Amino acid sequence: MEHDSSNKAFEQAVSFVNFTRSPLFLTGKAGTGKTTFLRYIKDHCPKKMVVLAPTGVAAINAGGVTIHSFFQLPFGIFAPTSEHVWGVGEGQALYNKHQLLHKMKLNSAKRSIMEELELLIIDEVSMVRADLLDAISEVLKYVRRNSKPFGGVQMLFIGDLFQLPPVVRKEDMATLSQYYDSPFFFDAHALREDTPVFLELKKIYRQSNQQFIYLLNQIRNSTINQDELWQLNSYYHPEFEPSEEEGYITLTSHNAIADEINQRALAALPNKEYRFKAIVEGDFPEKAYPADREIVLKVGAQVMFIKNDKGEERRFYNGKIGVVAQIDINKEIKIQFKDEQELLTLEPELWQNLRYEYDGEKDEIEEIEVGSFTQLPIRLAWAITVHKSQGLTFDKAVIDAGASFAPGQVYVALSRLRSLDGLVLRSRILASSIRTDEAVMEYYAMAQDDDSLEEHLRFLQRQYIYTLILEAFDWSRLDHQIAAYIQENEQKLFADHQDLLDKMKEVYGQVQQQLSTSARFNQQLSQLLDLGDAGSFNQLHERTRAACGWFTDALASHVIEPLKEQLKKLKSVKKTASIQKKLIGLILPLERKVAQINQVIQLTESMCKSEVVDDWLSSVTGLHRINVTEATKKLKPESKPPVGSSKKMSLTLLKEGMTIEQIAESRNLVVSTIESHLISFLETKEVDISLFVTKKELKYIEELIYSNPEAKSADIRTLSGDQLSFTQIRAVATHLGIRLPLKPTDPLTESSVEDTRGPDFLPL
Repeated sequence: MEHDSSNKAFEQAVSFVNFTRSPLFLTGKAGTGKTTFLRYIKDHCPKKMVVLAPTGVAAINAGGVTIHSFFQLPFGIFAPTSEHVWGVGEGQALYNKHQLLHKMKLNSAKRSIMEELELLIIDEVSMVRADLLDAISEVLKYVRRNSKPFGGVQMLFIGDLFQLPPVVRKEDMATLSQYYDSPFFFDAHALREDTPVFLELKKIYRQSNQQFIYLLNQIRNSTINQDELWQLNSYYHPEFEPSEEEGYITLTSHNAIADEINQRALAALPNKEYRFKAIVEGDFPEKAYPADREIVLKVGAQVMFIKNDKGEERRFYNGKIGVVAQIDINKEIKIQFKDEQELLTLEPELWQNLRYEYDGEKDEIEEIEVGSFTQLPIRLAWAITVHKSQGLTFDKAVIDAGASFAPGQVYVALSRLRSLDGLVLRSRILASSIRTDEAVMEYYAMAQDDDSLEEHLRFLQRQYIYTLILEAFDWSRLDHQIAAYIQENEQKLFADHQDLLDKMKEVYGQVQQQLSTSARFNQQLSQLLDLGDAGSFNQLHERTRAACGWFTDALASHVIEPLKEQLKKLKSVKKTASIQKKLIGLILPLERKVAQINQVIQLTESMCKSEVVDDWLSSVTGLHRINVTEATKKLKPESKPPVGSSKKMSLTLLKEGMTIEQIAESRNLVVSTIESHLISFLETKEVDISLFVTKKELKYIEELIYSNPEAKSADIRTLSGDQLSFTQIRAVATHLGIRLPLKPTDPLTESSVEDTRGPDFLPL
């Protein structure tokens, strides 16, 4: 199924994921495009993400890894309690938060991924238990040192709770019920603090027959009446035996039954038997094999494809039924599809087993192949279990929906079909086998209507943008990274390099000072964002642009450059490769912080120009995956790091004859940052005011300032009919040796800041 841009719910879900931080539960009936949505997000979301699933096969199909392998969780029940609970029952593992974190062994690479993670996707969440989600949340909170649910990581849950439920042993249910209202994921304690947005995909692509869609809905909701059940059981034909050319597949409840049907049918074929063995390379657990390791075929065998055709013709899809028409001497296989004359040459397909790695240079979480499984993308298909049929589409099926079916399996089995025309029931469907858990019904009743969802989306998008702005000027993470670096390496790496340790502590002192300034500045920004009107956005842009110059210069001069100098010294000292590597790893997030601050200026500028949130969003994408590869190249031995402050570097380039735009491009900074650098030299007369304004403009701005003593920069700009830029106004004020407004009256102006030693954007 391709991405359908006319599907409003699909587009809404994309916006919730890409442009908010809200957790989202994306659900939908069978055939509504949940798998397509997952693929779309993987390809188009700018956030650093990881995809997880509860089982190995589900993880391989989703292009991710299993929950337990990623978090290295013990198997058993997580108890959200402080009481010691390990192993209270026979054959039952039970652990609480303290026991979980005490046993957990995460290497630095896995920690880096969790620290950088922005979006965590859990596919097939209907099979995930509530306690498992709480365990995930506790691990992320611990690693990220963030007390918010899941450590502040945005969660995307994908699945249909009316299909396959969590697997809970009878002996475990009594223990789980002590802590949880139900085993379903939505009853996790972490989700009580931050309830996911509930969004349902409603456009059905698999079925088009309205009568069939209606019956499926009645079964899904456990509201089917006797007349409708009678109508469904009119397809009951217990003696039905399909002919080979009809292409029916039998859906049954257990693997043993499906295997017996397949082996009996294969043995009945008189033709020669051929065996095809999979090629398994690297690390690929047997439990995660997406196909049989050895496939036995004969001409005439009915097979089902278990992967979509990636070629241009798209001749097969996951669930398409065919028949082996030819197997030649070289074991080349030809498949015949019903109503298609041309035979398909069957080629092996490759499945990857992945792990995730964080690339600090690219600021990306990358998928690394650790193993592969190459096999024919088919399985024998006279029969298959309902469990394995999830996500597949069939034209014709014989369904043995006996009383042994688990809740949800009747719906899963029937919803595999495109229409009732292809349905045959081998056993009657009983009313008792159509049942949906009441907790699921109550949860789905909480779904919002379309208008409420749209309104909620707009609110969350605005909050998301506000958060990005505040995070750009938040120094707390940098403070922690440098403090942790010193603590981790003081005894080992720095034992023979006291001078480096002293410099690191000096740099840390500078970061702490900047942290204090950033906290006070963010208080001002929060006040302006809370107002949320055009006037406050103009002030916001003015403040952030001024702050951009100060913070980037402070980072470059007092933190990044001293670290680079230390790196330069270390390159001449033998046996310091490990120290150099760690030091480069520390410089990279600092370089990203500089780029992040510069990019926020583009966002605040767009907020000045328009009050429409959609117009702001175009400036958001650049704040993810900030690539500092070029900065990394400059850390190589042959590179000569620039000497002097960031402002002086801009001044030097100006004196060499470069324009402001050329300086910005060469330094990989925005124009407004370079302007801020050069404005600071107006006071020392190293830069002339003519760089920014003409004589006529100088006189005009001067008159506006002195005739309107209570006017701030935004007011001066408004009085000029928006003909003047903030840069021009600030340049003239600096040239005159004054600060705006001349007579402060607004509580949000500089007088509200109790810092007599603050930078220019935090005036006296």
